[in-house]
Amino acid sequence: MDELKVNEGSGDAAKDRRRWWVFPCFHAVALLVMATGLRVGLMVAFRPEGMGLGEMVKTLAMGLWLDGVVALAVVAPLAIWCAFRRRPWAGQARWWLMGVVGLGWVVQAFLFISEGFFFDEFLSRFNTVAIDYLIYPTEVVTNLWESYPLVQIVLACVGLGWLMTWASLRWAGPVVAPVAGRWRRVPVWPVAALVMMVPVFLLEIKFSQERIVNELGSNGAVSGLSAALTRNLPYDAFYRTLPRDEAYRLARELLGKNGGEFTAPPAPPVPAAGPDEAWFDAARASLQRRIPGDVTKPHLNVCVLLEEALGSEFFGSLGRVKKNGKPETLTPRMDKLIREEAMVFDRLFADGNRTIRGFEGVFSSFPPLPGDSILARDRTENVETLARVLKRDDYQTLFLYGGRGTFDFIKSYTVPNGWDRLIEQKDFENPVFTTAWGVCNEDLYARGILEMRALHATGKPFLVSFMSVSNHLPFTYPAGRIAEDPEAHSRKHAVKYTDWALGDFFEKVKKEPFWKDTIFVVVADHGARVYGSQAIPLKSYEIPMVVLGPAVVPQPRRVSELGCQLDVSPTILGLLGRPYDSMFFGRDLLKEGTGPGRVLMHHNRSIGIFEPDRLVVFGLNQQVTGYRSGRLKSDDLVPMEALDAAGEAISRNGQALFRVADDLYLQRRYRVKPPAPPPVPMAASGPSGP
Repeated sequence: MDELKVNEGSGDAAKDRRRWWVFPCFHAVALLVMATGLRVGLMVAFRPEGMGLGEMVKTLAMGLWLDGVVALAVVAPLAIWCAFRRRPWAGQARWWLMGVVGLGWVVQAFLFISEGFFFDEFLSRFNTVAIDYLIYPTEVVTNLWESYPLVQIVLACVGLGWLMTWASLRWAGPVVAPVAGRWRRVPVWPVAALVMMVPVFLLEIKFSQERIVNELGSNGAVSGLSAALTRNLPYDAFYRTLPRDEAYRLARELLGKNGGEFTAPPAPPVPAAGPDEAWFDAARASLQRRIPGDVTKPHLNVCVLLEEALGSEFFGSLGRVKKNGKPETLTPRMDKLIREEAMVFDRLFADGNRTIRGFEGVFSSFPPLPGDSILARDRTENVETLARVLKRDDYQTLFLYGGRGTFDFIKSYTVPNGWDRLIEQKDFENPVFTTAWGVCNEDLYARGILEMRALHATGKPFLVSFMSVSNHLPFTYPAGRIAEDPEAHSRKHAVKYTDWALGDFFEKVKKEPFWKDTIFVVVADHGARVYGSQAIPLKSYEIPMVVLGPAVVPQPRRVSELGCQLDVSPTILGLLGRPYDSMFFGRDLLKEGTGPGRVLMHHNRSIGIFEPDRLVVFGLNQQVTGYRSGRLKSDDLVPMEALDAAGEAISRNGQALFRVADDLYLQRRYRVKPPAPPPVPMAASGPSGP
């Protein structure tokens, strides 16, 4: 280490002495080069068709700026150290500095590699999905171990960390800083980083109408940090919206078209001093509806199977084809049920691309707000759900989940909001097969059949809900169920196993005494992956809903009414045909006169509304983007330069519904108000005596 010794001379330039900024600059430039290399690699692998030279140049230029911001920020502590100390390498400090630099490069290399894998899976830089995964280290680390060559990746990162440390010492160190002026030098680097950084977080970086192009131009650290900071957003501060009075008036009008009769008058005008508790009570009451029905109809059981990532793209009966255009299916057993005995909804869309978005849409019929799902927020202990509605009609309720109840806040959502019990991974004895995410589908369904058999024996109706986990990385499943090898870790094979498990489940429940008295609903929590150029790529959100049971589906039927996950619970309740009180935002897709169809969606920090044939997307900083298409079953939505009259009307609908939903949640008022108890008669008073 003799070459690292620094002379105590006057500070003049010498071969063994470099200025204080050389060492941090080396690392900043190296980070910039690697980030640019990652971007170029992603552009080669994932750039959309039609991406011209102009957009490539803009992508590289935008990326260079963002990568520069990150490089300056990451290296800032090292620059401050070198600027402040006369001899940054002196004594034991040299070994600490080398260790920190080496560890920093190991972490940075791991992030670069992870970002490449993440982009391959989600066609996105680090986003809210990545932030959510950080909350659950057990599942995520186990999943990484099962899905990727983690040992080789870590060894490669360690090797790169050692190489970069050696190279920086060889060509950029040691350094010497003059004693005088150290307090002037110290702020130079962080101030430069801050000046470049401020515009990144004041503006949403979008320079193209193509979503994937914007993602290619972004930076994983910037995107991930922005997602972390915007998990809970004050809605009206960041998104285009209507005045509160107007929003509630329009929301009441729109929800009124979903069916039912309002049980209270419209909301009064907002007080001049702002809404108070009494006003919010009246506003909530103005949206509650009584959905008519026949109280003499039987209490049919309900079984909802929420399926992990089982998008419509896998179903031959819903149009899957090979690259050569020939028909193909990954779901032969479900296709057979659809052909022979099921009712399938083939124009249904997910409200987001995360499981918890599927929960709030399917079970709470609640719009997907920007930021976090309501499952991950702090005011979800008392919200309306399908389970609450059926509990008011004397149903037993049970939720079965293949994973841990703490994951995605599933336990804290289900148990307080109408489900009597939650059965989770720890409650399965000797499961056939488990992965990082929980027990396999066949374990889940076998336990469910036992539970439904016991509930049926009580003589009371039941709601049993499932959430499966097998169709998820690392895409493994028990051997011998399908012809394909589970060690291949293929998404297509996992879908085939999911289909096999569903087919096996229905073969078995048809032999149960509760089969003829139960409505079975299979619906996906979200599509398999996000693909498409729009800010919210509608096509990749397409999911199936399949309804079975001789009590409500006497013969196969296809329903092509436009809808989304918000419509699942109202449609199930419509099949039951009994009256109920509702705060739901969705509608019964089988009831005539409740149109037009509407889809409310979420993706990263954007939310959107689709009504035929316009998609309007609301972004941060009041941004509004419109798309138009004449064919719903295509992904040819094209951007509009400006919203036309139809687009403006749809935009207003979205602004009203999202603002009202945000209000109801934040004010803890997304819940049906129970009827007031009857007055207690007072005892007659009067003189006593004979």
